[in-house]
Amino acid sequence: MSSPTDSPKTGKGRVISYVEALQEAVEQEMDRDEGVFVIGLNVDDHKAIQGSTQGLIDRFGPGRVIDTPLSEDAITGVVIGAAMAGMRPIHVHIRMDFLLLCMNQLINMGAKAHYMYGGQVKVPLVMRSIIGKSWGQGAQHSQGLHAMFMHVPGIKVVAPTNAHDAKGCLAAAIRDNNPVVFVEHRLLYSTDAPVPEDPYTVDFGKARVVGDGDDITLVGVSYMLVECLRARELLAEAGISAAVIDPVSLLPLDVDTIAGSVEQTGRLLVVDNAWVTCGAGAEIVAAVCERREGASPLAVGRMGYAQTTCPTTPALEKYFYPNAVTIASKAHSMIRPDEPEWAPDAEPTLPHEAVFRGPF
Repeated sequence: MSSPTDSPKTGKGRVISYVEALQEAVEQEMDRDEGVFVIGLNVDDHKAIQGSTQGLIDRFGPGRVIDTPLSEDAITGVVIGAAMAGMRPIHVHIRMDFLLLCMNQLINMGAKAHYMYGGQVKVPLVMRSIIGKSWGQGAQHSQGLHAMFMHVPGIKVVAPTNAHDAKGCLAAAIRDNNPVVFVEHRLLYSTDAPVPEDPYTVDFGKARVVGDGDDITLVGVSYMLVECLRARELLAEAGISAAVIDPVSLLPLDVDTIAGSVEQTGRLLVVDNAWVTCGAGAEIVAAVCERREGASPLAVGRMGYAQTTCPTTPALEKYFYPNAVTIASKAHSMIRPDEPEWAPDAEPTLPHEAVFRGPF
């Protein structure tokens, strides 16, 4: 299925899915560096974490593709120790929620070791973490907690939205000498894009403008970029021109690219895969406003989860998560505040969302 996002130009080459890009990045990096290994619950299972670890156990064996018990705190200690010893572990969490069980190890040990040992210790560790709705994930399996990790010095946070960036960002994360929280939205797995076969990296801290516009700047975090691009199409039908930006990495964050777009549009709406309070959207809005000291007034808005616990049923999910229709409506109200409330006559659920059927 084609990606709803605008992927960068990659020249001639095959088109592969987001999940295939993840698998290819890991396989190539394991080939490149014998210190790279994969560890986590069910990484050697026949379902292979939605296919993202497919074939790795057969090629590299159980010494480098390691299944674990439900002991996230203990295993995080193991991978931090391995990273300090010079290896490059990829710790796979099938849900970001489970990172809450690793917080002391990851934040007090992994993130601080380089500083506390005067730069003599490096912790090259990737924490793959899956977020997002679909088939009733519910209260404890749907949370986007990336803002928690953005708060901590020593950790990098990336959230690629297309197959090209998924491969390049994961390779860059594996090669990085710092802990990296790698955010994957499960609804992106079925999307595809042109992806070079050879290994490559995508630099952190460089946002991508995926749509130009004059009236408002939409910033979509992870899967919300897909919804922002659809909202852009709906707004165009109402005569509104929206720029759309993919941050790609959240820490480091490319404030300059976002602020540059906002200089032209005068309006900024950030849409996140998480709650709004103290979220990534708040950081992006604040950082842009600080860059505009003394400039003309700026209209800003944030969207994200409704301020309640993640629901299970689809009937409630449509009110809980932002979608293209609600994003377009919010943008319209920011641009034309004196007009009656407007909502496009469109289906709020994108067709590819039905592709994900769950892991079982």
